[in-house]
Amino acid sequence: MRIVLSTTSTLPLYEQIERQVRDAVYRGELRPGDTLPSLRELARDLEVSLITVTRAYNDLAAEGLIGTRQGRGTVVLAVDADLVRASFDARVRTALCEATAAAQLGGWTRSELESALDDAWRHSATREDAGAHPQGDPAELEES
Repeated sequence: MRIVLSTTSTLPLYEQIERQVRDAVYRGELRPGDTLPSLRELARDLEVSLITVTRAYNDLAAEGLIGTRQGRGTVVLAVDADLVRASFDARVRTALCEATAAAQLGGWTRSELESALDDAWRHSATREDAGAHPQGDPAELEES
C-alpha cells in the first residue's frame, strides 16, 4: 500500500492517512491479517510527526479497521461488508450534496449538473480501465 500526502489539501494529514488506509481496506487491497507499517516507520516514510500517524492509527482502531497484535504489530481486521457499503453510501451522498450545493450557487441547471456527473462517471470508468485510482483529482476532470 502506498500513501501519498498533499500539503495543499484542506484535509489534515492524519485524515489523509486514515482515508487512504480505510479505502485500501474497503477495496480489498489490504486484507484481514495484513501487517501495516509501524508508527515510527510510517512517520519516517511520510516525513510526518509520530503524533500524526498515531492519531490516524488510533482513529482507524476505534473504527474497528485495524488492531494491535502481540508480536505482529498493527494488523488489518476483518470488516463487515455492510459497514463497507454504508461507508461508501455516506461518502457518495455527502459528495452529491456538496456538488449540488456548489452547482446551485454557480447557477447551474439540473441538466448541467447531470451532464457533469455523466462526464465524471465516464472519466472515472476510463481511469479504472487504465488501472488508475478511481477517485481522481476533481481538477483532472475539468481538463478532460
